[in-house]
Amino acid sequence: MKYNLGVQTVEAVYDNSGTQNPLIEALPECLGPEQFIRQIRCCPPPPQACQNMSMAERRQGLALLPTVFIPLDYMYYIYDSLYRMLQSSYHTLTSRERVQKINALFVSGGSVAGYGAQAQSGALLGTPGIGKTSTLKRCLMLMPQVVSHEKYLGKAFYTKQVLWLHVECPSDASQKTMAYNIVRALDMAVGSNHLDYLLRAHAGSASAVATYIKTLCVTYNVGLLVVDEIQNVVATAQRTNRIKPLIRFLTELTNDTCTAVYFTGTILAETVFQSEEYLRRRTRGPRLLPFKPDGAYRAFLGALWPYQYTPEQAVLTDRLANQIYDYSGGIPAYISKLLEEAQAQALMRGVDKIDGKMVAAAADYLAIQPPQELGTGTFLSDFQAPAEGTIEPPEANPAENTSESSGPVKRLYAVPRGRKADQRDERDLLVAYKAGVLRELLLSQSMVEEVVLC
Repeated sequence: MKYNLGVQTVEAVYDNSGTQNPLIEALPECLGPEQFIRQIRCCPPPPQACQNMSMAERRQGLALLPTVFIPLDYMYYIYDSLYRMLQSSYHTLTSRERVQKINALFVSGGSVAGYGAQAQSGALLGTPGIGKTSTLKRCLMLMPQVVSHEKYLGKAFYTKQVLWLHVECPSDASQKTMAYNIVRALDMAVGSNHLDYLLRAHAGSASAVATYIKTLCVTYNVGLLVVDEIQNVVATAQRTNRIKPLIRFLTELTNDTCTAVYFTGTILAETVFQSEEYLRRRTRGPRLLPFKPDGAYRAFLGALWPYQYTPEQAVLTDRLANQIYDYSGGIPAYISKLLEEAQAQALMRGVDKIDGKMVAAAADYLAIQPPQELGTGTFLSDFQAPAEGTIEPPEANPAENTSESSGPVKRLYAVPRGRKADQRDERDLLVAYKAGVLRELLLSQSMVEEVVLC
């Protein structure tokens, strides 16, 4: 490995690939699928000998359940997208010119490397509770945030390269507040105090603040900006019509600084992205829906099932798994929370193990109400684990599932709901119509007359 995982700031290590671009040669290695899964997985040892635990120890054990992180197949596709967008930022003309002007590292008259005119951008949207933010943070933590340069090819090259910044979209969709959030994230990354300068300067113009942000992004070679909770702009747009200035600011930031921007939020933001053609083009990416009641859901629930702190271990039956699915809607955050609260309810009531009654009590206590309309997208169950060296998305590309022909998906249930269909007689008109023999039935029952014209 070029850099140790989990380190925020590292000294630049160049791979000498011949690109004559230190920003490219200092990038960390892209992990393979198997190594990626090992690094993001967080599975503490399940409880042993629960019969000897006290009530306090059981409750402390339940508090560890939210720390369990089960990697899912779609997560490597997100990591691969982030890494490719990061690379695209430093392959642009703006990046190449910046290196040339600061340190004159390119030989005059030499061959000109290929470059792009614009950095890539994208969006990750999905049902709340899917795990979008936690997945993004774990993917970003696999890369150092700041790379410090001092010398390249024997020449002085003093600069800092900020690979990524993670900010949250302000609730009021304010352009200036977003700019302040970016500056604050940059200060925390490199240890500067640019936000204090901005606040003391009392910059009244939003455009002046935006220009200052662009200068900082170019100075610190910011490669990727992740904007979380982008759905906040929708509620604000309905009230104040302030969505366009913020989106324009982020678009200009991408165009002027060649910094890749990755949006993440709920399906609610899709209404904004579909409103303009330039937004649709810049916000391509997966639209995630919950688990289906299938093997992928059972595998996820089975990975969580050993973490039981009740006196007795409950057996994961089909009936219990279906009940948990119907209460959770297949949303991973709800599944984990139901398992935790069901155990808490059992401990409070003196029940030895969780059962259907405890799961129902937990659902009532938590007031869980999964959405009935899921929007458009790809279910978590439809992703396939990428093979080593393979980074192609699944056949049902989530980025293309936002066409007008595909409507919103209704919530799925493990146990069929509603009454059973009545058994209809073969002489029923509806049955005959579906079978294509309605005409013959009507004639045989003398319900119609056939007129032959000579």
